[in-house]
Formats: sequence, structure tokens, C-alpha cells
Amino acid sequence: MSEKMLRIKLVKSYIGAKQSTKKNLFALGLRKMQQVVEHKDSPHIRGMIFKAKHLISVEEV
Repeated sequence: MSEKMLRIKLVKSYIGAKQSTKKNLFALGLRKMQQVVEHKDSPHIRGMIFKAKHLISVEEV
């Protein structure tokens, strides 16, 4: 059985965001507006998503 995947999209600019939030976005691979990345669903990915939930949209694939 395959693991769940999350599709994460940067929908708002991170200009003016806290430094820790920016680092989390970069760690997720999000550098440009409207960029989409896919990651395996895991607790540490969910934690990074939680820190930047106001800037991104997430859907299960």
C-alpha cells in the first residue's frame, strides 16, 4: 500500500513573515508564488505545514 502524499502550494507571499516561517517554507521546497511541491505525509512535514498554514494550501493526493 502506498503512503499518502500531500500537495502543498504557496498561495501568499512570505515577505514580512517570521524568519522561522521562511526557513520552513524553504525546507519544504517552496520559493516562488504558486509553486507546488509534493511530500510524503509525515509528522515533521505536518509540523512545517502548521507553522506556515496562513501562507499555503494543502491537499491530499
